[in-house]
Amino acid sequence: MNKYDLPPARKRYFKLTDRIRNPLDLMSHVPFRIATASNLLALNRDLSVRQDCDLDVREMRVLINIGSYMPIKSADIAYQSRMDSYTVSRAVKALRQAKLVDFEPVPTSKRAKNLILTEKGEQVYGLITNAVEKRANLLDEVLTENEKVQLCDMLARIESKAEQVMAQYALDRVQEGDELPADQKELIRWYRKGLGT
Repeated sequence: MNKYDLPPARKRYFKLTDRIRNPLDLMSHVPFRIATASNLLALNRDLSVRQDCDLDVREMRVLINIGSYMPIKSADIAYQSRMDSYTVSRAVKALRQAKLVDFEPVPTSKRAKNLILTEKGEQVYGLITNAVEKRANLLDEVLTENEKVQLCDMLARIESKAEQVMAQYALDRVQEGDELPADQKELIRWYRKGLGT
């Protein structure tokens, strides 16, 4: 067993069923393992983050994106974070009501608006990012610098391939004349944006 294996107790507790033929072994299924780690790392699961602000996880993710990349458009937050535009819009609405974010005009467009943090938003951003950085430093202890670089590379390749596979499936549905829901249209737009088309 290497140091990155699942704890033995978890392996003992979760035995593959014998009630169906060829059950999916979730413990060796990469997308499932990534999703499991992601669930544990969700900002609202961390008490050190939750004690500093009263935001849900999508609001925190949007606030962090705005603070890190402002001025930024909602559509670009959706693309960068892989959240759907409806989720981003709901989070922006809540963040504006809490007076944490505001709009600023885009100099090159009469209609488009960028998102920026307010002074209060900057304070909350600082609290969240400090807590997130402390946690990241603790988690980084299990990886060498080279492993961290490799992990980020692997995750980027998995994300890119997942986007390609999902977008291609959606494009195939369009070819067959199906009407796509908004999130699938957005997925295709992101995919094309990544291709530069």
